[in-house]
This record gives sequence, structure tokens and C-alpha cells, in this order.
Amino acid sequence: MSGLCLTRRVADPNRPCLACAIVRGEARPPGGVVWRGEGFVVHGVADPSPLLGWLVVTSERHVPAFDDLGGDELGRLGPLAARVARAQRTALGAEHVYALALGDVLRHFHLHLVPRFADTPERLRGRRCFDAAPGEARPAEEIEGAAAAVRLVLEREGIR
Repeated sequence: MSGLCLTRRVADPNRPCLACAIVRGEARPPGGVVWRGEGFVVHGVADPSPLLGWLVVTSERHVPAFDDLGGDELGRLGPLAARVARAQRTALGAEHVYALALGDVLRHFHLHLVPRFADTPERLRGRRCFDAAPGEARPAEEIEGAAAAVRLVLEREGIR
């Protein structure tokens, strides 16, 4: 698997688990892996993104939901998500970063970190970012560039 729209290329992204494939390096979402460690992988969102810098924090361990994570994992998740959100704001000029864990489609814990910019249209703010039309997807080179910019900020801050 590679390229855009990974979750829509398979009938069921849970069989086999798309998140596990990303964690193992068998599938590469747009933007690739930005950071890996502490039991989590930070990577680009698997579907076409209408917003630059949309990243996902996925547990390396296959668990279906937030409340299935262990206490040690939960203790690392918050600080990691905050570091990534700060890097998104620094690298991309985001005003805010939404943290959304829905679990409606993919049954492997993942936390979406979705930047909001000054010019983000109201129809793409908050949970509505998931409702973007296919034609609103940003070009692949812009997605790759945004992920690389966030990766660079994380590396400069010593988060490898």
C-alpha cells in the first residue's frame, strides 16, 4: 500500500489493520512517519488531507481505543501530543491544533492532530475536517513538505 487514500483503498481498514501496517512500515501514508518512539508512531493522515500538517499519533501496540492504553502509555501520550502540536504551530504557523480520537472507522488507537490556520474555512474546523470533499485535498508535494517541516522542528528540539 502506498499513496493517497489508504483507508478508502481497502474494503475494511481493520482487516488487516491499516494502523498496524503503518507502524510496521508496510504502508506509507502521505507525509510518511514523522517520529517514532515511546510506544507511538507519528505519521501523516492516511486519507487525502484538506489541511497541511494533519498528523496522527498511533499506538505501536494494537489496542482499539484510548481507554485500552496502559497507564505508562497514557503518561507518554499527553506530553508527546503536546510536543507535536507545538511543532505543528512552529513549523506551519498554525493558530491551534485539534486533538481528535474518534475510532469510528479504524479500531486501532490513533489521535488526530489537526492544525487550524487563520484562513481555515469554517466548514473544515474541528470535527468537520473529516467531511472535506475529495477535491479539497492538498497536493501531495505540499503534504510531504509540511510533514518534513514538522519533522525538522521535532529533530531540532531533540525529539527523535
